[in-house]
Amino acid sequence: MKDQTPNINKDRIPKHVAIIMDGNGRWARKNGLIRTIGHANGVKSVREVVEASVEIGISVLTLYAFSNENWNRPKAEVKALLELLVKSLSKELPTFQKNNIQLQTIGETQNLPKRCHKILQETIEKTSKNDGLKLVLALSYSSKLEILNSVKKIAEKVAEKTISPQDITESVFSNELYTADYPDLDLLIRTSGEYRISNFLLWQIAYAELYFSPKLWPDFTKDDFFEAIVEYQNRERRFGKTAEQIKN
Repeated sequence: MKDQTPNINKDRIPKHVAIIMDGNGRWARKNGLIRTIGHANGVKSVREVVEASVEIGISVLTLYAFSNENWNRPKAEVKALLELLVKSLSKELPTFQKNNIQLQTIGETQNLPKRCHKILQETIEKTSKNDGLKLVLALSYSSKLEILNSVKKIAEKVAEKTISPQDITESVFSNELYTADYPDLDLLIRTSGEYRISNFLLWQIAYAELYFSPKLWPDFTKDDFFEAIVEYQNRERRFGKTAEQIKN
């Protein structure tokens, strides 16, 4: 694949990119391997896109690592996935520190096994002073549940009379989401040739650009990521306005 780096406009880098990392299981099946080997090989692609994000100056990279629905998978696969997460966090911590990466999470992380939650929180704490790329792992995450929780929090405030229904704006609602501290999502990438959002950042993608790659996640490289960035930069983002309004 041609190196896309020279084609990237450094003045139009998306601030917040999110990725649905899909295709590990199919990659394993295609190569005659068990599914857990596919997940393990997907770590290489995580490393590549994180490195690429640091290289071009992306502010926030959110990775859909484990959905709330993934708890319904076979127990052996869930256990392997979470053990892989623990192993990867421990192994990548020096890289996070070297590259000034701050690890954060969104989702119902309190539902993770104790050891996994402990290692996750320790890594978050150890990287909390870093002020470069924010690497956000969506773990035990459900966008529908996130939205419901936001509604409940606002309803409680209305019941307590700390706000009135007339005070509820998009901003008020957004501030109750997991992503309250992050810039709006600019680009959502999904791999493996599937054209679904799969309960991921449903509120946040309102004006995000969507990019679908046919590559299975373990085959997704830094150059593939840069190709998505170039495609993003070649699009005209209108946010409901006309093309003429944007140009003027």
